[in-house]
Amino acid sequence: MTSEPADPTLTPQTAGPLSVRARGVTKSFRVLSNQSETLKEHLLNPGHLLGRDERRLVALNGIDFEIRAGEFFGIVGRNGSGKSTLLKLMASIYHLDSGEIEVAGRIAPFIELGVGFNPELTARENVALNGVMMGLSITEANDRYEEVLDFAELQDYTDLKLKNYSSGMQVRLAFALMLQARADVLLIDEVLAVGDAAFQRKCSDSLQFLRSQGKTIVLVTHDMAAVQRHCDRAMLIEGGVVDTIGDPTEVADRYVEISYEEHAHPERTGGTNLRARVSRIELRDADDNPVRAVHSGQPLQIVTEIEGNEPVGDLLLYVEIATSSVIRVAAMVSNAEEIRNLGPGERAEVRFEFDCPLGVGDYMLRYYLSSVDEGELIQPTSQAFPFSVIKGAAAGTLVAIPYGKSSRRMDGER
Repeated sequence: MTSEPADPTLTPQTAGPLSVRARGVTKSFRVLSNQSETLKEHLLNPGHLLGRDERRLVALNGIDFEIRAGEFFGIVGRNGSGKSTLLKLMASIYHLDSGEIEVAGRIAPFIELGVGFNPELTARENVALNGVMMGLSITEANDRYEEVLDFAELQDYTDLKLKNYSSGMQVRLAFALMLQARADVLLIDEVLAVGDAAFQRKCSDSLQFLRSQGKTIVLVTHDMAAVQRHCDRAMLIEGGVVDTIGDPTEVADRYVEISYEEHAHPERTGGTNLRARVSRIELRDADDNPVRAVHSGQPLQIVTEIEGNEPVGDLLLYVEIATSSVIRVAAMVSNAEEIRNLGPGERAEVRFEFDCPLGVGDYMLRYYLSSVDEGELIQPTSQAFPFSVIKGAAAGTLVAIPYGKSSRRMDGER
């Protein structure tokens, strides 16, 4: 592969020889609609042409990027952005409409773990069959069988047909077999969420080992924590074009920003029949800039605006932080004197300031208003503001407690 001008997004650690190069990659699909498949349907619906009513769906439109040998490169994007299509083009599963993709070395695509498994065969037979398909000799596949089963933690199920395996067991076996591939470039689509937390850690460590062996790894994922933890660089695809490419943290921040753009103006819930309502809620950083992607320990503000519709007495605002599965993590409540005697059209602002105590994951702000004097619920609970913690404590940790050093003298010590 011929050399090209230096990519400005490369760092000294990722400036090796080219492993993958894409130029002007374009791919579209034919989408049939209102199609008459039979003569009867055509006669009943004469406006529907037999097999000719179609449109083109552009999945990728002029994609350019480079990946260096030994680089761990992330590709992210919302559903329908074209990232999985790009991976299949790199694997030659799809044909390009225009442009070119060059790859130096042998490719091993793992776009759907377990494809090629025969459910009527045992684990041993499937390992031998798929090992040969990946380039191993029969002897090599058999020699590595125990290693594969040990990694997948399936030693007690060796003689069980795969049709009797759970889906998780099959994916663990497929991932363990993937590690045996003889390839220079690994194309991986959403496979780091395999098994329980301990097994996921083992998978992540194994990918890092492959990277240390000089393998080039291309990972498509929605997991921004994985992107920041593993990748040297990342690329965000939005609407079939490259939106951002470079530092994984910057790409992750941009991904969260795009994902929540439709919520840029928080939902004004409750209508005008409420005596008062939360008309605005935002999450802001210490410089008062609106944010959707934050880090553990980062100083934050929850900024709210309460609007009166009818004369109302003193109000209390409750704000909860909950996970996407609506597990309550933290709660805050305003002071009684902060929202007093709102009249029609009058507004009050309430701010909560705190250092983000959350682990990596997706969260939402839930809130409601109640009357101090009457104890009446003025505005029911709303869930209008989602946000993400993309850097800090490990995923799955709800609260990140700051580490404080301490020491004590043991008996007998000076």
